Amino acid sequence: MTIDFRRLGISEDLEKALMKEGITKPTPVQEQAIPELLKGKDVIAQAHTGTGKTFAFMLPIMENIDMDKPYIQSLIITPTRELAIQITNEAKKLAEDRGISILAVYGGQDVERQLRQLKRGVNIVIGTPGRLLDHIRRKTIDLSQVKMIVLDEADEMLNMGFLKDVEDIIYKTSKTRQTMLFSATMPKQLKSLAAKYMRKPVEIQVESEKVTLDEIQQVVIETTDRGKQDALCKLIDEERPFMAIIFCRTKRRVKALNNDLLSRGYNSDEIHGDLSQAKREKVITDFRKMKIQLLVATDVAARGLDIEGITHIFNYDIPEDAESYIHRIGRTGRAGESGKAFTFVTPKNQQDLIAIENKIRMNIKKKTATKDNIKDKGNNRKSNNKNKKQDFKGNKKPGKKKTIRSISKRKKK
Repeated sequence: MTIDFRRLGISEDLEKALMKEGITKPTPVQEQAIPELLKGKDVIAQAHTGTGKTFAFMLPIMENIDMDKPYIQSLIITPTRELAIQITNEAKKLAEDRGISILAVYGGQDVERQLRQLKRGVNIVIGTPGRLLDHIRRKTIDLSQVKMIVLDEADEMLNMGFLKDVEDIIYKTSKTRQTMLFSATMPKQLKSLAAKYMRKPVEIQVESEKVTLDEIQQVVIETTDRGKQDALCKLIDEERPFMAIIFCRTKRRVKALNNDLLSRGYNSDEIHGDLSQAKREKVITDFRKMKIQLLVATDVAARGLDIEGITHIFNYDIPEDAESYIHRIGRTGRAGESGKAFTFVTPKNQQDLIAIENKIRMNIKKKTATKDNIKDKGNNRKSNNKNKKQDFKGNKKPGKKKTIRSISKRKKK
């Protein structure tokens, strides 16, 4: 029997809102979490990015909001501004016909506007730990009647040093609240947090056959620091991504690489912590609207960017750990779509690569970048780079359904 959202206990109006977004069938994490959350149980859900976690907690929250009570009934805590914005956008689509008031609270935003909306009455608050604590200290937010709290991407909040902040926020909520914890990984500190603040939680674990998503084709490009930029550009020309994120470890690397790509005529932009919030939001909006083909980013973009059309991830700098690798490449291959992830590895990165392969329990396919081409490691077959050269006038790639209108503007020599 095919399971639909109505069988899980979701009302008709919310099901119609989902259908408007083209969502007709629940994902495994939604199938398991929604019925338990509708019963009022605490839930720990461990699932990787792209598995539908947002709707897994947002749908039960929508069902349980009392619209006649103009105070904060649900609080969703996220590690980054980008994720807070993403969840807020999804929540507003569901709340459109219900009259539920939703407020996003994060740094870099107009505080006075937040205060005005809080005074008018808000049902759901979605925010980052720092700005939430700021409101608590100002006594401009009242969490005492919160009956549902979500810790989303909880492992990332732990990695970013927000554990104490999160505990301070939880302490301000009702002791009878329902607590939901969603995370890709479950380190010991997170288990301790759950034991401290959750009541007999139902544990849900949704994994693909491997630790990383099965829909993502993963390849390592062996190169040198000096040859990395040229290798990246050769790969972009060969692969012709519809949309791609290129990850670097530092803000300086992001700025330098983006400038180099722009100078070579690629349609790229950058996102990192030095940008103002307004600029960050504009870049993400332009990327979402496909005005940008290549987004060069630090790991600030590894969480919360659920954008349709991302076909490729390029790890220009290898991630610092396996968890970061999983979250980075999870930006593609979402909701059953296929994707590709390329990781550039220099001789000094070999131990980092081994650690990642051990974590994901697989040996990643290797290719070698030479001066002229990129070829499979261990044989002399050259990649057909000449035939696969990117057409920057927006023409269709053979066999591809998606195209992008003049999105790249390579300079003619």
